[in-house]
Amino acid sequence: MGHSHHFHLDQGGHSITVNVGPGRDGEVELLVDGKVVAYRKHHAPGMNVLSGELPDEPVHPFRVLLRQPHLVPSVPRCTLELDGVKQPMPERLVL
Repeated sequence: MGHSHHFHLDQGGHSITVNVGPGRDGEVELLVDGKVVAYRKHHAPGMNVLSGELPDEPVHPFRVLLRQPHLVPSVPRCTLELDGVKQPMPERLVL
């Protein structure tokens, strides 16, 4: 049984967080400023994509790429894609 993973970035005055539930197929939440903007009940091995918007005027769309390794049980990787630029999202420890 795996454990949960939490990724976070501050971007343009906004907080972007991704919570990945335990196990290789746990739920995934995408939060902007503490509010859930995208949710998946399960994530699959390989690439999972979640979309959101920063609540600026006008709104600013972005994507989060969550890579769950196929064969080797290891930590998922999370990347923010905003304005065509990809930026790794660091994992943070949540107690």
